[in-house]
Amino acid sequence: MLEIASTHNFKFDAVQLPLNVMDAHFRSFEKQVLPKLVADKIGVLGMKSMGDAFILDSKTVTPTECLNYALSLPTSTVITGIEKMEILEQAFTVAKNFKPMTNAEMTALLAKTKSVAMTGKFERFKTDNRFDGTAKNPKWLGGMQEGM
Repeated sequence: MLEIASTHNFKFDAVQLPLNVMDAHFRSFEKQVLPKLVADKIGVLGMKSMGDAFILDSKTVTPTECLNYALSLPTSTVITGIEKMEILEQAFTVAKNFKPMTNAEMTALLAKTKSVAMTGKFERFKTDNRFDGTAKNPKWLGGMQEGM
């Protein structure tokens, strides 16, 4: 996407992408896209720090670890869901006490998630068509129109 945009002299101001402790191990936006965004000075909107709570289902990391990890990446902002007041308070607490993780802390956290992250099971938005708008709407890609 970034290469095609560049060939047409189009520059994104910002890109929203999933950045989390599982992403680093499987079809990684952090490794494949984030460095290009930083190099091209494109704003980074990190999302899915807990992967719609699927990452928490892995029982390998806490919400605080997830948020601290995402905030420690070179992002412009980290977007987190806030379904309940407790989650909002959690986000405030993390933001208020935030200190960027050291390389050693990030490496240790990634080591905790590596074995469960390798299949994408906890990042279903990468592996399950239920999260794929184009799979539900093939006409967006020039597929068959409804009623044809």
